[in-house]
Amino acid sequence: MSLMEESSTTAHPPAKTVMRVAAISGSLRRASANTGLIRAAAEICRESIPGLHIDHVDISDLPLLNTDLEAADGAFPPAVEAFRDRVRSADCFLFASPEYNYSISGPLKNALDWASRPPNRWADRAAAILSASGGSGGNRSQYHIRQVGVALGIHFVVKPEVFTKAHQLPRKFDDDGNLIDPETKEQLRKLLLALQAFALKLQGKPAAADSAE
Repeated sequence: MSLMEESSTTAHPPAKTVMRVAAISGSLRRASANTGLIRAAAEICRESIPGLHIDHVDISDLPLLNTDLEAADGAFPPAVEAFRDRVRSADCFLFASPEYNYSISGPLKNALDWASRPPNRWADRAAAILSASGGSGGNRSQYHIRQVGVALGIHFVVKPEVFTKAHQLPRKFDDDGNLIDPETKEQLRKLLLALQAFALKLQGKPAAADSAE
C-alpha cells in the first residue's frame, strides 16, 4: 500500500462541534454594561471554553414591531429578515438586559417579538440570561424574559443566576462598559458552561469535557 493510500484510509477523529450562541444585549447605549457582559462572554469563550462561539447580534436597526411592515408573501423588512436569519441559525441564545420599570428593556422585547412572528425562530433551543442593572441587578427583568420565553418555546438554563449590580462598589465595569470584576467573570464562565452543557443535551449530543465541572 502506498503512503497516499495509507493516509487516505487512516481514521481521523471528527472535528469538534462549535456551537454558535446568538448573544443579544437589551441595551443600545454606547457604554452599556450589558453589552459589556456579552463582550466578556466572547472573550471567555475564546480563552477557556472550546466549542462555544459568541455571535453578538446587534438589534439597534430593528424597526418597532408593526405587522403592516410584513409583506403579503410573508417577507419582512431587510433588517428584520437578517435578524431572523441569525436567530434561526443559532444553536442557543444568550440574553443580557437591564431592568426598566421592573421589566424587560423595550429593544429586547421588540427583538423577541419580531423573531417570534410566524414561523417562530426561537423555538426548541437553550438560552441563558444575565443582567447588569441598578438595585437588585436586573432580577425582575430576567424573570420576565423567562415568562416570555415560555410562549416562544425557549428552554432556559436554571442555574447559575447572574445578577450584576452595576453601580455597586467595588466597580464591576469601567467607563466604557467593559467588565473588570474577576468574580463576575467567573460567574459568567460558569453560566456559559451550563449553557453549553444544556444546549448539547437538548441536541442529543455528548457533553463537552469542559462542561462537566
